[in-house]
Amino acid sequence: MKWIVFGAGAAFVAGVVLIAGGAYVDRGVPGWVLVVPLAITCVGVLVRQRAPLLSLGLGVVAVTVDGFVGPSLGTVLVFTDNLYAAVLYGPARFARVLLGVTATLAVVGGAVAGFIAEDWRVLAIMGVQAGLVLVTPVTTALVLREQRDRAAAERLRAEQVAHLAELDRQAAIAAERTRMARELHDMIANHFSAIAIQSTAALSRKDLDPGTVRKVMESVRENSVKGMAEMRSMIGLLRQEGEEPEATRPRLADAETLVERVRRAGLDAGLRVDGEPREVPASVDLAGYRILQEALTNALKHGDPPVDVVISYEARCVVVTVQNAVGGDVAAPLPGAGVGLIGMRERASLVGGSLEAGPRGRTGEGRGRWRVLAVLPTSEDGFTVAYYADGGRARQGEEQAVVDVRPGGV
Repeated sequence: MKWIVFGAGAAFVAGVVLIAGGAYVDRGVPGWVLVVPLAITCVGVLVRQRAPLLSLGLGVVAVTVDGFVGPSLGTVLVFTDNLYAAVLYGPARFARVLLGVTATLAVVGGAVAGFIAEDWRVLAIMGVQAGLVLVTPVTTALVLREQRDRAAAERLRAEQVAHLAELDRQAAIAAERTRMARELHDMIANHFSAIAIQSTAALSRKDLDPGTVRKVMESVRENSVKGMAEMRSMIGLLRQEGEEPEATRPRLADAETLVERVRRAGLDAGLRVDGEPREVPASVDLAGYRILQEALTNALKHGDPPVDVVISYEARCVVVTVQNAVGGDVAAPLPGAGVGLIGMRERASLVGGSLEAGPRGRTGEGRGRWRVLAVLPTSEDGFTVAYYADGGRARQGEEQAVVDVRPGGV
């Protein structure tokens, strides 16, 4: 604001100096009269940013009055600033209209002056002068306004890009937190479930001999140590950077270790491997291991023996099947958080596979069965695999459950 007041004052002083120096057309009026339109245009300079159209209106009134009593060079020069401010700070549509108006006035004014003077040289001189006074400030302001609007658009675009980058960063953080939570749940739940069941059994039985108690405590200690070891392994994987050696990761080849751990926790479990075991993609290997681990954890917490585990290495997929008996009316010995099945489905989906989990008929003793069937593709192309309701491969013409496996979806 201070600079605007200073500019208006300087323009007024300069205009007065020009009037005093005779820079006006003498029409027999006192010199102080020429100062009035000059002062009006300078008032327009004061409001050029807050009210650009008012500034132009004051300039038009002043230059019209100055044309009758002068005109004077100072008033005309300050009027160019009124035009410039109206285009730069006024509405965009008005700025385009003003360009056409000033161009028309410049041409018409030069033509009228040449017609009155009956001299084409006067037409040329007046046309150039009118163009300099009217068109030049308008076009200059239009160019500057376009650059300013372009810079504002670029700033807005940069802010939007930064906002999108921040959203991507937050999404990546949320996804990483979800992955870590899933890893922690799948890794620790198995060990802690075994510890909880064994310790509960030891505390509830008063007739256990010292040898049995010692075996239970040894199993509890083993699960505790292995849980801590897997926790360290995962922390090492999270800390891994660059080309450092890969941290130890669980594999489907370690399924026997998981099954043996369940046996030691007191649940009868068996493992069968069909097909020729082979190297599979790391993501599929880890997903299969974690799904098997969570399925065994659920069987340990909620199921009854026996537990049957089958790992089938097919041509283009690995099939993991876990079945166990469940009591009809017996409440689960341990509460569940409800995230185990969700986590298993997410793991299967992330590698382009599918997972089915639910009750499957009844045994001869009237108890139900629970089955987890995970189909994890090891090739890039999609395919369809058909299985019996009990998990075996179906043959043509027999009742079957069809599982469609495609990369990136279920």
